[in-house]
Formats: sequence, C-alpha cells, structure tokens
Amino acid sequence: MKKLLIIGLALSLLLYADDDRKKMDKKAENYSKIVLAGGCFWCLEPPYDKIDGVVKTVVGYAGGEEKNPSYEQVAAGLTGHTEVIEITYDPKKVGLEKLLDVFWRNIDPLDRSGQFCDKGRQYRTAVFYSDEQERKLALKTRGKAEKQIALKGEFVTEITPLDRFYPAEDYHQEYYIKNPYRYKFYRYSCGRDRRLAQLWGK
Repeated sequence: MKKLLIIGLALSLLLYADDDRKKMDKKAENYSKIVLAGGCFWCLEPPYDKIDGVVKTVVGYAGGEEKNPSYEQVAAGLTGHTEVIEITYDPKKVGLEKLLDVFWRNIDPLDRSGQFCDKGRQYRTAVFYSDEQERKLALKTRGKAEKQIALKGEFVTEITPLDRFYPAEDYHQEYYIKNPYRYKFYRYSCGRDRRLAQLWGK
C-alpha cells in the first residue's frame, strides 16, 4: 500500500512538473530578444536588469566568423566578434523602442575606435537586428538620439543583421553582482560615466 502511495505521489509530481514546464515554454514563446554591443559587456547588464519587463540578460559575442569563440580570442581581436549583451524581454511590459533609447544613453556613439578606455573592433558599438521591424526601430531611435546628444558628431554605431550570438563564459555573467568592487573600480577607472555625462548630461 505504501509503495502504491509513493508511486502515485511520484507520478503526480512528474505531471505537475511537466505542466509547469509547458507553461514556462509557452510563456517563453511570447518573449522577444535583442542583441546590443556597447563596449565592455559587463557595463550593459546593470541598466537593463533594472527595467521592468526585462526577463534576462546574457553577455556574449556576436559579429564574427569564428565558431564558439573564447573571451581570450575575442579580447585579442582575433575573431571579428564584439562583446555584446542579449536581452530577453516581455513586449507586453516593455517595448523595444524603450530598450533602444536606454542603449543610446549608455554608449558613446561617436567613438569609432572602441568605447571609453577599451579600444578595438571587439569593443565597437552596434545594434544587431533580427528582422525589419528591429532595423527600423534602431534607425528611429538613433535619429532621436542624434537630436538629444550634447556633443555633436557623426554616429558611427553599426546597425547590422545578427548572424549568431554566443554566450560568454559563466564568470562574465552578472559580473557586476559577483565582483562588485572590481566592477566599480574598472568602470570608474575607464571613465565611462564621466564620458556619458558629457555626451548625455546627468
């Protein structure tokens, strides 16, 4: 009798787990993603993690030809990839236009050589779009940003099709949470916030 009860309980738990998994999969179908490059990928997670409607952020690499690149390869400029962030969001709670507005305010779109203290194409800025709607929104928000920026100049941020996104190594994910002091020191010494204030105001 006890064995039957245990088996029945185990089957019930499996059915509930399967039902929960189906609900999660269904919910995930309604989410959207956008991939953005804004210099050091550690620095793009904090502003997006604060936004209601952003489900998840993952840092990684995009824009190169090498399959499964490592951080060492990308940082050395050997693969053509750039450091990026993949943002998963619920479009019912937050629109892509808002996410792109936040993007422009967190980069230096005038810098062709990289971002802040990090130089090289692996630190270039870019919007990697997956469809025509994303491309049009990228252009629209760039137009708004060009009117709002304090320092005038040519916007050199690329708006380019996404080929493939590769997640970075685990130790890079949520680096600002795992290593808050190192992150703050890096961000301050790189002059990111000082430059952003010059470009966009406080």
